Amino acid sequence: MITKQLDTKYSQSPGNIVSDMDGEKVMLSVANGKYYNLGELGGEIWELMKEPITIQELVTKLQSQYNVDQTDCLSHVTDFLSQLLEQGLVSIHS
Repeated sequence: MITKQLDTKYSQSPGNIVSDMDGEKVMLSVANGKYYNLGELGGEIWELMKEPITIQELVTKLQSQYNVDQTDCLSHVTDFLSQLLEQGLVSIHS
């Protein structure tokens, strides 16, 4: 479960192969042998997590690129991170 603390940092877990398919990111997790379609926005979030980044930083960067309400953006980001965390695809940094 994603913490609502906006200063917690998240980053990509190692061992994933990501490709661009018609503007959407798809990923193979070598660790669990599963494919994931991250979509366009999920792919953008994934790219931003190459280095540890806070939820607040993610929301700020996405809002600068897309016309999205902060509350909606925060909700989408935390939901997406929760799914990635459940699958072991992201790491949390304290």
